[in-house]
Amino acid sequence: MIDFFIIPVIKVIILFTVCLLIVAYTTWAERKILGHIQLRYGPMRVGWHGLLQPIADGIKNFFKEEVIPDNADKAVFLLAPVISISVAIILLAIIPFGEPFTIFGKKITLWLANPSIGILFILGFATLGSYGTILGGWSSGNKYGYMGGLRASAMILSYELSLAFAVISIIMMTGSLSLVDMVSAQHGLWNVVKQPVAFFVFLISGTAELNRTPFDMPEAESELCCGYNVEYSSMKFALFFLAEYTHMFVFASLVTTLFLGGWHGPFLPGIVWFFIKTFAIIFVCIWVRATFPRLRYDKVMKLEWKFLLPVALANVIVTGAVMALV
Repeated sequence: MIDFFIIPVIKVIILFTVCLLIVAYTTWAERKILGHIQLRYGPMRVGWHGLLQPIADGIKNFFKEEVIPDNADKAVFLLAPVISISVAIILLAIIPFGEPFTIFGKKITLWLANPSIGILFILGFATLGSYGTILGGWSSGNKYGYMGGLRASAMILSYELSLAFAVISIIMMTGSLSLVDMVSAQHGLWNVVKQPVAFFVFLISGTAELNRTPFDMPEAESELCCGYNVEYSSMKFALFFLAEYTHMFVFASLVTTLFLGGWHGPFLPGIVWFFIKTFAIIFVCIWVRATFPRLRYDKVMKLEWKFLLPVALANVIVTGAVMALV
């Protein structure tokens, strides 16, 4: 009873609560970091240095008016943000946040599930998450939203190829699809040292998958008036951004798991090392947003098809050749 019901329920509650807090304060951290990079303060008014700003934003969105366009496909319009946030939260279920420990004679694992096909589960559900963006733009009945959805369908599905090939090289070296096995295999040497090319391909492709600057083609405020979510308001609008920042946390967790040794590190507990590495990757994502301007759409696609994909494919071939010869 305890092992099969109570402990999993406690894990779900803790995971969901921690995820919401991390996502809420990632928005605050991004605004503060961008502010300091751009020589301004960022949020300062609500709470000390704006620490209560995420809570104020949540309350404000909750009480805003709900608007649904007359020519929207209402069922799909309402479903799109739910798809985005649901998929993002589901992906957290198999992320190994730390090494197992024993308490009162029971072994406690810091993950909800460890399927033998863990990384395939991640890649499959991440693909489903893109449907929220695509359907949200298509169903709004707005031409700007429709163009944002089209850009999302082309860009996200393209960058998934190089992302998958980067992961394949890690699978080949680990010999397993389990995320826990991938972390365990990095006990002596992290994969970022053994697979630097795959690391950079994964980092760039993942940033594109997140629709983050400089790859924010589906939004493109200066071109598409906020793009795929232009007709969304109130909590539906908030759900899209909650999904975006949850996906960023999942992406940073995956980079930590696949390339940065997961929970491995000296002196500090494993879960502390995991979150230090994860927040470092989130900081890099914010830093990139503050540094690079948005790319032109044709250059975004050229980067994938003429550079990242060939490099990722060549890296898989070289990895296989080295493994066969050594």
